[in-house]
Amino acid sequence: MAFKNNLLLCTPLECQTMAEMQASMERAKAEGADLVELCLDSLSFSHISEVQKLIKQRTLPSIVSFRLKSSRTSGKGECKFTCLQVLRLALELDVEFVEMDFEVASDIGMAEHLYKRADSKIIVSSNVNGGKPSTERLGHLIACMQSTGADVIKLEINVDYITDLAPVFQMLTYCQVPLIAVAVGSRGLISQLLGPKFGGFLVYGSLEGKSVPGLPTLVSLKHIYKLEYLNADTKVFGLISNPVGHSKGPILHNPAFRHTGYNGIYVPMLVDDIKEFFETYTGTDFAGFSVGIPHKEAAVGCCDEVHPLAKSIGAVNTIIRRPIDGKLIGYNTDCEACITAIEDALRGGRVVNGDASHASPLVGKTFVLVGAGGAGRALAFGAKSRGAHVVIFNRNYERAKALANAVSGEALPYECLDRFCPETGMILANASAIGMEPNSDQTPVSKESLKAYELVFDAVYTPRNTRLLQEATEVGATVVSGVEMFIRQALGQFRLFTGGLAPEDFMRKLVLEQF
Repeated sequence: MAFKNNLLLCTPLECQTMAEMQASMERAKAEGADLVELCLDSLSFSHISEVQKLIKQRTLPSIVSFRLKSSRTSGKGECKFTCLQVLRLALELDVEFVEMDFEVASDIGMAEHLYKRADSKIIVSSNVNGGKPSTERLGHLIACMQSTGADVIKLEINVDYITDLAPVFQMLTYCQVPLIAVAVGSRGLISQLLGPKFGGFLVYGSLEGKSVPGLPTLVSLKHIYKLEYLNADTKVFGLISNPVGHSKGPILHNPAFRHTGYNGIYVPMLVDDIKEFFETYTGTDFAGFSVGIPHKEAAVGCCDEVHPLAKSIGAVNTIIRRPIDGKLIGYNTDCEACITAIEDALRGGRVVNGDASHASPLVGKTFVLVGAGGAGRALAFGAKSRGAHVVIFNRNYERAKALANAVSGEALPYECLDRFCPETGMILANASAIGMEPNSDQTPVSKESLKAYELVFDAVYTPRNTRLLQEATEVGATVVSGVEMFIRQALGQFRLFTGGLAPEDFMRKLVLEQF
């Protein structure tokens, strides 16, 4: 099976019964896998003939693996005997790939079988744990594994931080033999999504509904990321956030890149320390970033230059790495996105051309803001720029007070939010995470209190119709979904990413279909 220049999508199947293994193989085939890994150490079988039948009846090219450490067999000696028995059988049956632990490949009992094999390619694997991996450590391990006569090297790496993946990408680029690298855990997701850019030939994807930490789903690989288009020149963009699983950015930006013919990929990046992230990923390959919770304010200090609007807000939601000198330039596309969405809704959907500050329906309005983080700061400065009086509620009162001082507004204790009703016809904007999945039953303001508001905006967009928006609709308020803000800020980001115009109709249609 050719594997050097063609990207292969593989699904690992860990099943306890033969029937489940067969059914999962059919599902993998239907979802677009090129091959499956039959993890036979997870399987219960009473005789080797059952394994022989499974291998002969496989409906996809396969990797047959048997890991000693995870085997269901009881004793160590029994486990190793079963492992060698299964792997020898796979070699005899000319399975496309036979994967074995480094320890097993080095066993004298396997040497003759490896030498006599016909068409099977040998994958020698090793688990790398215990501290941050370095290029030196990985390089030494790969050299030792190569000495077994391996056709392919596979490293399973436990990463504590997304920055631990940098030496993995270096290994993929410079390794002299085909290399599979799998980073275990949610911080390792980009090891699969970006692997093909750096020279990886095989990517793992999980079956829909059977999520595995660190692995994208097969469906997302086939329909969202389309990794077959990646090459060494592909520019990397992504969302820097924690958590990051809720992000809809990939389903918008990746199709838009392909629609415009731009060679880019957009991936979720679970980042714990944003400063360390930028100190680690310094190359111009990493070309641009969306910045989410909780990094928007800290991102300002990571930039070499900050756009005046973002500087005044004190929060950055978009960073571009300038190609000519590699400097990081910070922007804020949240501010105009949310404020224009609110203004257009107040005008009944009419978009007014000209100077927005003079025509704004927010002039003189009381603008009640929940949340004083990055999104809250964008809303506060935007509302102030349109002539609204901003009143801020935040669980951390000192943060609310600092933001209120910055926009000549007012801060009140969070406990007073439900009782705050100096007038009717106010604007309410939720910039907190209250109501976001999986806590979609929550709301920052009671239904009764919503009667004081003319319009309610919710920056939360997962779910699209939050409890806050549902109850605001029920009491007769105009509502603006976070989806509208998401579309507008994403259009601004895409223009910055590509240095050109975004396909607005295409992107808007895509978001409304997907959300």
